[in-house]
Amino acid sequence: MRRARSCRWWFSVLAAALSLTWISPLDALLLTLTPRDRDEAMRAGRRSVFDESWGGEWRVDAGAGQAVTVMTPFHRLALAARNSAFQDRELKPRDVEALLKEQTGRLVFWATLRGRRVDFARYYVPALVAGREEIKASFSQNERTALRDEGGQYTARCQYVFPMESLDPRATVTLLVRDAEEQVVAKFTVDLSAMR
Repeated sequence: MRRARSCRWWFSVLAAALSLTWISPLDALLLTLTPRDRDEAMRAGRRSVFDESWGGEWRVDAGAGQAVTVMTPFHRLALAARNSAFQDRELKPRDVEALLKEQTGRLVFWATLRGRRVDFARYYVPALVAGREEIKASFSQNERTALRDEGGQYTARCQYVFPMESLDPRATVTLLVRDAEEQVVAKFTVDLSAMR
């Protein structure tokens, strides 16, 4: 009995030590994926089919129904692998290459915003604050006709793309969304070092 308990204890210590060697530290956003990173993203995406809380690493909640999902190259590939697993098919290498080429040099935010009118988000302007620098979006798509919920509020899904060249992958950045009068209507603080 005592020996079995001792073996179980050593086995659990060995398993914990091995898991630490296989998990890469999250100290910076992955801008370029190595073949190992690609494989890990594909595995994470396929495994996520059974995980209801998957995606939390890339989601920032600002309260009041407003949130932003950061679409990093790792997250985008994992999401594609997740979607292909739902369809019971494998991603082809050319699909992976095309997807990663599309993500190169870009940081994409999918924002869910709330307002009182159907077209409230139409003229919103995003900006990314990194240190003292304010970066303008290279692409911005605001939903023109938001969805109405039971409480009378409207929800718009918007996409904002920023160039990565001046961003530090270890930085904490702030996504600001302003209305036509340049008033901040949404603010999301994003720690890039906590994301793959």
